[in-house]
Amino acid sequence: MNSQRVLTFANGLTFLRIVLVPIFAMLMVYGKYEWALVAFAIAGFSDGIDGFVARRLKQESELGTIIDPIADKLLMTTAFIMLSIPAVFGPQPPRHLPVEPYVTITVIGRDILILMIAGAINIMTGFRGFKPSWLGKASTFVQVVGVIAILIAVVFPQLRGFYLPTVYATVAFFAVASGIHYIFQVIRLMREADASNNN
Repeated sequence: MNSQRVLTFANGLTFLRIVLVPIFAMLMVYGKYEWALVAFAIAGFSDGIDGFVARRLKQESELGTIIDPIADKLLMTTAFIMLSIPAVFGPQPPRHLPVEPYVTITVIGRDILILMIAGAINIMTGFRGFKPSWLGKASTFVQVVGVIAILIAVVFPQLRGFYLPTVYATVAFFAVASGIHYIFQVIRLMREADASNNN
C-alpha cells in the first residue's frame, strides 16, 4: 500500500461522495427530489466502485482507508436523517414517509456502537486491526439500495410506497445483524493477534 499517494482516481471518487452529501441534503430541503435521487445514486455508485478501482489500479493508500468509511457514514447518516424529517416532505407526505424512526435510530446507533467499541478497545489495548466485515459491507449495500428505493417512492408517489415497510425492516435487520457480527469479529481478530504475539 502506497500511503503517500493522495491525488488518485480512487480517492477522487471518495471525495466526490463527500461533496455530494451537502448537495443531496440541500436538494431534499428544497424539494428537488428527482435531483436528490440522482445525487445519491451517483454517491452510492462511487461507494461501490472506489475500493475496486483502488485495488485494480493499485491506488490503495492510507488516506483512502481513512476517508472511505468516513464518507460512507456521512452519506448514510445524512440520508436517513433527511428522510426522517417530516417537514422535508411538506404538509402531505407520500405514504409510509417520512422514514420510520426505528430505522434511522438503528442505522445510526449501530455506527455509534461500533465507533465506541473500536475506540474503547484501541485505548485499552492499543489494538488497531479493525476490518469491515462482509456482513457490514452487505448492510451498507442494503442501506444504499434502500435509500434509492425510498427516493423512488418520493419521486413517483403513484407507487404509493407499497414496498417501503419491507425496505425499512430489511435495512434495520441488516444493521442489527452486522453490528452483532462486527463485535464477534473484533473478538476473533484480537484473539488471533494475541496468539501471533505469543508465538
